[in-house]
Amino acid sequence: MDLNRITRRDAIGAAGVALSAMAAAEPAAGQDAAPAATSDRFVVGVIGPGGMGTFHLKTLIANPQVDIAYVCDPDSTRAATAAKTVESAGRPAPKIVGDMRQVLDDKAVEAVWVATPDHWHGPAAILAADAGKHVYVEKPCCHNIREGRLMIEAARRNKRVMQVGTQSRSTAHVRKAMEVLSSGAIGEILSAKVWNSQRRRNIGHVEPTAAPANLDFDTWTGPAPLRPYQTNLLHANWRWFHNFGCGDMGNDGVHNLDIGVWGLGVTTHPSAAAALGGKYAFDDDQQFPDTQCVVFEYSEGDRVSGKYRVGQKKQLIFEQRIWAPYKQEGYENGNAFYGTKGCLIMGHTVGWTLYGERNTVVDQGTGTPDLPAHHQNFFECIRSGAKPHADIEIGHLSATLTHLGNIATRLRKTLEFDPQKERITNDEAADALVRREYREHWGTPQGA
Repeated sequence: MDLNRITRRDAIGAAGVALSAMAAAEPAAGQDAAPAATSDRFVVGVIGPGGMGTFHLKTLIANPQVDIAYVCDPDSTRAATAAKTVESAGRPAPKIVGDMRQVLDDKAVEAVWVATPDHWHGPAAILAADAGKHVYVEKPCCHNIREGRLMIEAARRNKRVMQVGTQSRSTAHVRKAMEVLSSGAIGEILSAKVWNSQRRRNIGHVEPTAAPANLDFDTWTGPAPLRPYQTNLLHANWRWFHNFGCGDMGNDGVHNLDIGVWGLGVTTHPSAAAALGGKYAFDDDQQFPDTQCVVFEYSEGDRVSGKYRVGQKKQLIFEQRIWAPYKQEGYENGNAFYGTKGCLIMGHTVGWTLYGERNTVVDQGTGTPDLPAHHQNFFECIRSGAKPHADIEIGHLSATLTHLGNIATRLRKTLEFDPQKERITNDEAADALVRREYREHWGTPQGA
């Protein structure tokens, strides 16, 4: 997500923004509810308080029901800056730590925010749930498909709430658009398109060097395989490297892929993914595509909702051009839903337009991302034991799309995927990438 754009719109809730009241979600069907909170206040820790973590921190500071006990980052400068942000708002100084285990070992901490680089999302969330913490984990929720399944299992066995940071799930204008789609306003939706069309930058080519004194690079690397530090790796640029990130498909694209799944009405994985793409624009150290087109096919129907026939197919298309100086169909990051009676075009950070036959404008909505509402939904579910708007099982569906898309693009293959076993069935090399290589480390998930 473009944090600068959101900052200008004040959508991420700087200090002083009032929290939106959101109705609690329904408990998860067929599973035990998480135990409800017993206190009127929440003691939390923020793991990774830089980048998106800063927006979370400011939103938490503005929430009078929250006490921020810890800020945790292996970069001591970032951690100190985060603590100063808390103090400057008139709040008690949080403890500054570089090792998340210190946060997880404190029984007073009820919930943690995991806003680390992608490679730590799954391991940190699993450790936190096993330590009895409720978890808000940034998107994509996992670095690979297997981690996502392990996160679901950790949340369920510990009866913890695990909310994924796709805040559109709690944003009023997006929720309204999904209601419009589910009401049948555009008929039966057989196809949807997602695009990530914006301008990133060339990060150049650099040689490895020693990490700066303020950075514990070994702790930052965690369970990922070790590789030398280089100056264009962090902060932020780690997302362009296979060991640590998921490319822009997992960075910005996952927001709209999540909405695409939601609007299509599917509640399972696709059965196939085909892709082409690569580095068409940037000559630099980035390892992920700057240009990408992925097509997903859902071939077994939605057995839960019964909205379309078992055996009928649906299609989800993802397009990415992160060198583009223009907006596609009015939105840098968007969704289009194509139905038998019309279509709906959306930019989740701006609004949506519903078109009927012959492009007649039927309805419209506007709005900006509502991070405070997403936080509030998380807290309400901790209190009630209900299932959050972006439950880990929902986040896993969207993250799997990014992983399948990146694997298919990397190998230039059409992949057949078993939604139940979560395995690629037609290519051994591709199936090996459903998991990842870890080094021997305390953060490596069991069963990964």
